[in-house]
Amino acid sequence: MMTRWERLGLRARITLLFALGGLLLATTIGLLTLTLTRRSLLVERDAAALASFAENGQRFQRQVGDDPSAEGVAAILESLTTTSGALPLVRFRDEWVGLNLLVFSEETVPATLLELVAEASAGRTRVTLNGEPAIVSGVALPGRDAAYFEAVLIGEVDDTLSSLGLILLVVGTVTTLVAAGFGLWASRRALTPLADISSAAESLAAGELQTRLKPPADADLASLSASFNGMAQSLEDRIERDTRFASEVSHELRSPLMTFSASIEVLNNDREHMSTRSQTALALLTDDIARFTQLVENLLEISGYDVGTAALQAEPVFLAEFVRHAISYSTRPDVDLSVSSEGEGLVVVADKRRLAQVIANLIDNADKYGGGNIEVEIASEKDLAFLVVQDHGPGVPVSERKVIFDRFSRGSSGGRRGHHSGTGLGLALVSEHVRLHSGTVWVEERLDGLPGARMVVALPISVEKEDYQ
Repeated sequence: MMTRWERLGLRARITLLFALGGLLLATTIGLLTLTLTRRSLLVERDAAALASFAENGQRFQRQVGDDPSAEGVAAILESLTTTSGALPLVRFRDEWVGLNLLVFSEETVPATLLELVAEASAGRTRVTLNGEPAIVSGVALPGRDAAYFEAVLIGEVDDTLSSLGLILLVVGTVTTLVAAGFGLWASRRALTPLADISSAAESLAAGELQTRLKPPADADLASLSASFNGMAQSLEDRIERDTRFASEVSHELRSPLMTFSASIEVLNNDREHMSTRSQTALALLTDDIARFTQLVENLLEISGYDVGTAALQAEPVFLAEFVRHAISYSTRPDVDLSVSSEGEGLVVVADKRRLAQVIANLIDNADKYGGGNIEVEIASEKDLAFLVVQDHGPGVPVSERKVIFDRFSRGSSGGRRGHHSGTGLGLALVSEHVRLHSGTVWVEERLDGLPGARMVVALPISVEKEDYQ
């Protein structure tokens, strides 16, 4: 069972791998950049805050007296040189003096830092002040019942990192898309030779045996193209040999078949003097000779398509009149012909011999395998003329509606055809003749809901009948 990955096309997998590679590379570079930048900014900001704290602490100790007032302490704090976002705070005996007590006050100093300072030590810690990260430093002032604290807000570092993260996200997204685009371009470039080979193989399968690949400039692909062209040439040569062989055999069989036919005709002229047993044998022999003759004629006809010698001897044909004439010479001249009002004026450019064979083969097929009345219709729609032959037989199963036009295909009805079997080439010739006229042929169910097959031939309309009158 195929996995989801295997169900993806090769082009999609290559593109996805390039995109994942670009995403992984962009993510790795982005995380490393963000981590190193954060560390660098925090280290730089921490060093600046520590230097400012040490200098301001020493200046405050030098300037403060033994018994300063709160106003004097505030004046000293205002005179200190602080870095951007630094907030000084002083505890002098039981009083707390700061420049911005709403943000940094006694209540916001961490308890662990107060304990360190109370023990005549210095300390630093990180806290959140008013929703913004900050570095808080504290030191006890020797010789005085006082302590100096300083908080440095580092929110701009987080803002910078957030902006950098957004930039890296955008860059990562663009990098991933660029990688995916490059993967798509690379996959197309890599798979173009395979697409060319696939197209050429389809052309060969369709019968275009002259199909060849152009030698690529890439030396790695030149051997593949050469091998494919060699295979195509070998296939064309073999088919041509087989076709010539079938054509030559068919031609060689014509002479003895003519002799057989003449001999059978002589015997049939004298069949009244034969015994019943001899008459039965003669009848079987006559049927087989007729079927064999038809097979040879069909093989000769169809071999012309294989070797490319089939050509139209086209001329304008009044379709309705021609069909009436062809029916009169068919195996069932009693068929019901229905011509629409616009069908009477249809003119098509066709090869009369081939078009007559199309009509004869369709009627003969309906007679052998359909049973009941045979109905022929002529109609038109836009620029197409439709020739329809339908019967009242069992119809054609959906699974066989295409294969019945293959050579030697008789479908499921072949097992019940008895001595009335055909050559298996009648509908194949119909398909070839119609295709040579730039038309199409198909089989469908009857439109009236009754059982039976409906053979439809669509031919391009050339001109209207009035143009020839």
